[in-house]
Amino acid sequence: MTETPTPGTPPRPEERPPSSRIDPSVPHAARRYDYWLGGKDNFAADRASGDAVAAAYPSIRTTVIENRKFMQRVTRHLARSGVRQFLDIGTGIPTSPNMHEIAQAVAPESRVVYVDNDPIVLAHARALLTSSPQGATAYVDADLRDPERILADPELRATLDLDRPVALMLIAILHFLPDGDDPYGVTRRLVDALPSGSHVVISHATTDLVPRQIAATAAPSTRSSMIDMAFRGRDQFAAFFDGLELLEPGITPVTEWLPDDAPEQRTPVAQASMYAAVARKP
Repeated sequence: MTETPTPGTPPRPEERPPSSRIDPSVPHAARRYDYWLGGKDNFAADRASGDAVAAAYPSIRTTVIENRKFMQRVTRHLARSGVRQFLDIGTGIPTSPNMHEIAQAVAPESRVVYVDNDPIVLAHARALLTSSPQGATAYVDADLRDPERILADPELRATLDLDRPVALMLIAILHFLPDGDDPYGVTRRLVDALPSGSHVVISHATTDLVPRQIAATAAPSTRSSMIDMAFRGRDQFAAFFDGLELLEPGITPVTEWLPDDAPEQRTPVAQASMYAAVARKP
């Protein structure tokens, strides 16, 4: 039985049309990421936020490009290894090739669910829902901080079989959750809902890999950008994988995780200061 809203009660944010939920005066991480990637789905506030970070860390655009390359490599690697279900939380604005395009190029029957809380991403959901005939894609409008809602979503349940292994993709998203948002608890809740044989993929911003003078300006630059980030060290990053089996090559800089190119052609670690790792649930 559907509950009738009380007259005069404002709709929940997710029930409002996407256009009415967009505030161009407030920067959003997905739109700022789009700006750094050279996209057009961003506003002046997003560009100002991006420029504030770039002033302290000029290699930020290189970092997001390398993170994007990591997503492509790891998705292709998992699909070739037999993974057929992907849950991508913190999807961002579509940038081809998207995750389902990569996975389905290897295995057309792959099934992908995208999750994001930016209404602009929702407005572009059609680009994320163009699946191969053999596979499936779906989009869930939700926030990583609410794992219960994500896991209970009808679109997710109709697309993924949570009794079969799933690759949980948390790519460049957990650094937007400060410790007060319990990022480790959120991650555990998602992992606990997946069966044995599932994989967890994480990339995360760090100041471990940059010169000391740049590391000292990292936190102040995010505050001035109006989007806080939690830069976590290697041990803090490793804690996300407690109870899981890290796969080779273990925890590495994002550019060093099974790279496609020769060492002399790779972006220097300090220009893409992110950790990356993949683990399997026993």
